[in-house]
Amino acid sequence: MHSQDFQNLLSVYLDATFFPCLRELDFWQEGWRLEHENPSDPQTPLVFKGVVFNEMKGAFTDNERIFSQHVQNRLLPDHTYSVVSGGDPLCIPELTWEQLKQFHATHYHPSNARFFTYGNFQLEQHLKQIHEEALSKFQKIEPSTTVPAQKPWDEPREFQITCGPDSLAGDPSKQTTVSVSFLLPDITDTFEAFTLNLLSSLLISGPNSPFYKALIESGLGTDFSPDAGYNGYTREAYFSVGLQGIAEKDVQMVRDLVDSTLDEVVRKGFEDDRIEALLHKIEIQMKHQSTSFGLALTSYIASCWNHDGDPVELLQLGNQLARFRQCLKENPKFLQEKVKQYFKSNQHKLTLSMKPDDKYYEKQAKIEAEKLKQKVTSLSLKDKQQIYEKGLELRTQQSKPQDASCLPALGVSDIEPTMPFTELDMVLAAGDTPVQYCAQPTNGMVYFRAFSSLNTLPEELKPYVPLFCSVLTKLGCGPLDYREQAQQIELRTGGMTVSPQVLPDDAHLDTYEQGVLFSSLCLDRNLPDMMHLWSEVFNNPCFEEEEHFKVLVRITAQELANGIPDSGHLYASIRASRTLTPAGDLQETFGGMDQVRLMKRIAEMADITPVLRKLPRIQKHLLNCDNMRCAVNATVQQMSEAEKVVENFIRSLGRSKKERKPVRPHVVEKAAYNGSGGNAHFRGPQIIRKLITEPTFKPCQMKTHFLLPFPVNYVGECVRTVPYTDPDHASLKILARLMTAKFLHTEIREKGGAYGGGAKLTHNGIFTLYSYRDPNSIETLQSFGKAVDWAKAGKFTQQDIDEAKLSVFSTVDAPVAPSDKGMDVFLYGLSDDAKQRHREQLFAVSHNQLTAVSHRYLGTGKSTHAVAILGPENAKIAKDPSWIIR
Repeated sequence: MHSQDFQNLLSVYLDATFFPCLRELDFWQEGWRLEHENPSDPQTPLVFKGVVFNEMKGAFTDNERIFSQHVQNRLLPDHTYSVVSGGDPLCIPELTWEQLKQFHATHYHPSNARFFTYGNFQLEQHLKQIHEEALSKFQKIEPSTTVPAQKPWDEPREFQITCGPDSLAGDPSKQTTVSVSFLLPDITDTFEAFTLNLLSSLLISGPNSPFYKALIESGLGTDFSPDAGYNGYTREAYFSVGLQGIAEKDVQMVRDLVDSTLDEVVRKGFEDDRIEALLHKIEIQMKHQSTSFGLALTSYIASCWNHDGDPVELLQLGNQLARFRQCLKENPKFLQEKVKQYFKSNQHKLTLSMKPDDKYYEKQAKIEAEKLKQKVTSLSLKDKQQIYEKGLELRTQQSKPQDASCLPALGVSDIEPTMPFTELDMVLAAGDTPVQYCAQPTNGMVYFRAFSSLNTLPEELKPYVPLFCSVLTKLGCGPLDYREQAQQIELRTGGMTVSPQVLPDDAHLDTYEQGVLFSSLCLDRNLPDMMHLWSEVFNNPCFEEEEHFKVLVRITAQELANGIPDSGHLYASIRASRTLTPAGDLQETFGGMDQVRLMKRIAEMADITPVLRKLPRIQKHLLNCDNMRCAVNATVQQMSEAEKVVENFIRSLGRSKKERKPVRPHVVEKAAYNGSGGNAHFRGPQIIRKLITEPTFKPCQMKTHFLLPFPVNYVGECVRTVPYTDPDHASLKILARLMTAKFLHTEIREKGGAYGGGAKLTHNGIFTLYSYRDPNSIETLQSFGKAVDWAKAGKFTQQDIDEAKLSVFSTVDAPVAPSDKGMDVFLYGLSDDAKQRHREQLFAVSHNQLTAVSHRYLGTGKSTHAVAILGPENAKIAKDPSWIIR
């Protein structure tokens, strides 16, 4: 980040935090408001609108969120934690402007603030700016925001709550959730918190943990209850464990299992290897460098520091690890005694169960309507007139272009014209398998990837590839059963993951690469062990553990269903883009609603054997080195050792006796670097990628409505445009940011009441307009149309364009972690030269180009559009035969 940019952002954050505009009008906009058409008619209905209101309504469509919220509210009932921090949707309308203003004055005051910075800019400059722009403008106050300690209970408590039904649950008769939670000590006792966090991981993490064995493998439910494990964000921490996806009759059985498991842990303790594996995981976390490392540290220390704990002590992980080891050495029953103290002998114990109510959303809507009616009845004609006028004033205010000139900002000229290039070395291992080596300061870590093509896989097996990827490293391999495999992965690596990939071509929309990516990381001393594990996974995977396979299927299906309330806009966008490019259909198969519904069907099967038998068939096409390439990121000093170990791994792999033919007839071979001039940053032979192309593909328009029992919508409209290397791609990328910031945010969020919305252009050339947790659906599609008209009319200034460019470059120039350098070349065949050309195209985008691409691609009848909505029933859509209802 540019130092001036950092200072500008700091100014904006200080202003927004301590000096926000809290005129009454702004609160109507951001909280809730009442509007109606005819203020003189007292019968005219008033409707709730509001961003926060709809955000929280959306949040409470998520049953996991409802459950977690109630656990916290009921386990810590005496003070702050007994209420919903974001606002209960049914309470938000009660908040007055005066209350908001007073709350801000005491809580959002420098006397109640903590300031974090991380990075290599001068600290003195930060402190000077914070003092001049914030601290010097306030008098110190005593904010009285300390959260008092929760009074411990004399006996355990129980509660039952309800939630909305889950239409994607594997078994409709098993939708109950139950958990047992225990209050733990104050998080400012940093060593006790550290110990209890580790203890929680030992209790529930992985197939070797006592609660996984007792609860997950019992077959009673689908997955752990929400927020299972250690929760250290409240002043006093707590631990929860339980199951979701159980039958209501099994609640007591789960409670009994929790108690008996704790008894067994007190008796037997934990195996030394499991403790070592956990400490190894911490060592990796300390060494692994992510681009959000500073932000992660901030998040890690925030809660403890906010409650007046010592943030420096918290960061001294090495000291805490040493002390933990010493405690274990001095007292082998150290952890068992903690289990006895904080779980077995703890009376502050909450049992919470939640079951679905078919009329849950109906009841919520009724309460909302009654609340609204009470509000309306209490208003005089004068009140209504005033509200109506404020509504009009707000609409006028929202429609005015905002003056951004008062905000400090970089100029486009401040952006570096060229990007840094990454040095790469390519070698052919074991004869013909390309391996890309990228020397980076990885802090003693080694990162390995392999990509294997799916070109020869029969079409009927494609839908099962995500499941194959999910279970491949969890069912055992070679001589190891699944528990031993999990133990070795934890002891020797930072994780081994497998994921399906659909990689777009940078020059043709109807061309793509399909495959599976294998990824892992380890401390450099463990590289031979990690690669040996991969050898066993590739050569001797185990697909016989049917019972454990069932467990993994249930977990996967539950996680997919639970993810929809948070990612509904992504599912809508994937579905809408399905018929626009050949890759779109495969993306829907791998990661769209089709995959969610397939996993639901598999989880419901009485006999899962036919699905399990598909896995060895997929293995034959994937787990060999016929169409594979590898990549290694490590330090310079580690490279020669890495080359030897990776070479041995590749030599250990099988090859097909005769060449398998691709299922799709049109395959094109493409090198990452085109041209004969060579490249100073790339040494060795080319990676040759085998891409699928469909020259006769015809995109088509489709409108799909997925009926889901939510009170809000997720809307996606997709347009087929141009690939990455086309100069218009750069213009469309800038246009997407421009439309989001200057039109869609106002229309969809501020006026429409959705929690989020905007436009984006992805690498695959699909231009997407979307909304998130949206009270509207058809109206939002109309707003998308207005946004296109606005863009075609060129109703934006040069300053608007410059702001959009700065926003796009903040993403283009986002830091890349040492572990991820060179991945664009490895996966997409996207060279630094190609990225530099694209950079120059972004700089060159002009007003004329922006209006031209709006006309060329976004207008009706130009490029192919498709739409998808996830949300409640809609009478207009139901009557329109052009919609497919799922």
